[in-house]
Amino acid sequence: MDLKTRAAPPTDAEREAVESVLGPTPERSLRDVRGGHALKAKRHLLLPTLHAVNDRVGWISQEAIDHIAERLDASPAEVYGVASFYALFSMTERPAHQVHVCVDLACRANGALDEHDLPPGAHPSPCLGVCEQAPAAFVIDAGHVAQGVVAGHVTPVQIATWTAGATPSSADQPFRATAVPQAGDPSLVLLRRAGRIDPLSLDAYLGDGGFTALARAREVGPEGVIARVKEAGLTGRGGAAFPTAVKWDAVRTQAATPHYLVCNADESEPGTFKDRTLIENDPYALIEAMSIAALAIGATEAFIYLRGEYPRAEATLHHALAECRARGLLGHVGSEGFDISLRRGAGAYICGEETAIFNSIEGFRGEPRNKPPFPFQVGLFGKPTVVNNVETLYNVPGIVLHDGPANRRLFCVSGAVRVPGVYEVELGVTLGGLIDLAGGMREGSELQAVLLGGAAGGFAGPADLDLPLTPDATRAEGLTLGSGVVMVHDQHVDLVDQLRRIAAFFRDESCGQCVPCRVGTVRQEEAVERLAHGIDGTADGTVDLALLRDIGQAMKDASICGLGQTAANAIESAVVRLGVFR
Repeated sequence: MDLKTRAAPPTDAEREAVESVLGPTPERSLRDVRGGHALKAKRHLLLPTLHAVNDRVGWISQEAIDHIAERLDASPAEVYGVASFYALFSMTERPAHQVHVCVDLACRANGALDEHDLPPGAHPSPCLGVCEQAPAAFVIDAGHVAQGVVAGHVTPVQIATWTAGATPSSADQPFRATAVPQAGDPSLVLLRRAGRIDPLSLDAYLGDGGFTALARAREVGPEGVIARVKEAGLTGRGGAAFPTAVKWDAVRTQAATPHYLVCNADESEPGTFKDRTLIENDPYALIEAMSIAALAIGATEAFIYLRGEYPRAEATLHHALAECRARGLLGHVGSEGFDISLRRGAGAYICGEETAIFNSIEGFRGEPRNKPPFPFQVGLFGKPTVVNNVETLYNVPGIVLHDGPANRRLFCVSGAVRVPGVYEVELGVTLGGLIDLAGGMREGSELQAVLLGGAAGGFAGPADLDLPLTPDATRAEGLTLGSGVVMVHDQHVDLVDQLRRIAAFFRDESCGQCVPCRVGTVRQEEAVERLAHGIDGTADGTVDLALLRDIGQAMKDASICGLGQTAANAIESAVVRLGVFR
């Protein structure tokens, strides 16, 4: 490609950051025709390269973009298009020390600063995935060794201190098992190791029965594993609830090779923090589960796509993967073996969609693809691919070993309860029973509403406490379990403010690829704002309430992916079930 750049060299720090991912910069001349396919084959390293520059300098300059474009034989416009897609990257200069303060649903319901009240130097952020310790903040220090710290229970005084240059201390960071109030309960399955064994110790994991399920999977073979998963009735736990065995068998039987496995750990749904909790407390179980899934579908390469706001989960996984490679549990020997690569997201809710993950990993904008073809036919790098959520995979070792039903479910309980956290229960527990398990309503609180499934879910009310938390029961009520969010709002929470935030969230997070979502999310937010301020023009808001219904239906019917299809759900349920705006 005849690249046109500004011909201005990157700084030494930017060059070193790029070379840490792509290797030394080759000597080139005008007569040098090397590049082309060899360089384009490295396109999947674009996201890690952008991270390397952003981590080193704190932002991504035009000179760095030009240099990356030359190294990957891509146009600067392409590189800029990818870099500008992600919220954690900046193409304008900013300091190396950055403070991102959550202004999303759980935090604003627990006294977080409004985005308009943040001190200079603080950046408003969507949900940071530590809702059990809301309000939260994410402090980043770029440099030769970048540091990222997520802190919980933050105060305005702390935020002001951090924006002035300080960094959160270890006391500001939640312990790994803090999010698991049931830690130590012998009846736990998915969370049974949380707080009980050292999550960084491979020996501790092996001593607790680790990798025996993988050995058993090798004995029964791919078809045997899939048969057990099918018998267990395991479905996806990321929100779609699709039968896992059907996905696996569809890829296993595809003639095209290679096959790929992708673990979706980009849990960006507001109110969700179960995947972070699992990874931080039991990383080797994820590696074992992915090894079993890869065996079942015939994959030798897998990826974990982890959200960018999880620095401790990232460090935990890097350590666990290195330990497994050192012991021969991962890695390729010639043409044999299986390995897992870790890819860090950069702040894009849409990348939780299964095909958007493919584009992001491949080095393109994280936009969803049209279906068909489906991922089991044409997925990552154009090959048959399985995408599974973290919680889905954690069910697999137990199923292989014990042939039991997959009836355990994790719920992220936050808000006005005495003991927020991740709770493991059997499917069918009632909403009221789950709130009681979390200690009940905190002192002085009365239940006003419960957001089920996150921003893409819906609101239940006090009359729904007897609702069984199963896919069928919630679906019958026009609700969803989604990613397991149970956000409890008491009488002090302004539900109108929550709906305004949900509308703003989807406007910000829409990738803009399809018109129904790109325009619909903007029009939805405008209507919600008019209703919130009472400027609809009618006494009861008739015009804008009707408009919200029409917009929601259009997005549901015509959007490419689940973001647009569910962007109106929570707002519609609040209007219909709770009478908000009426």
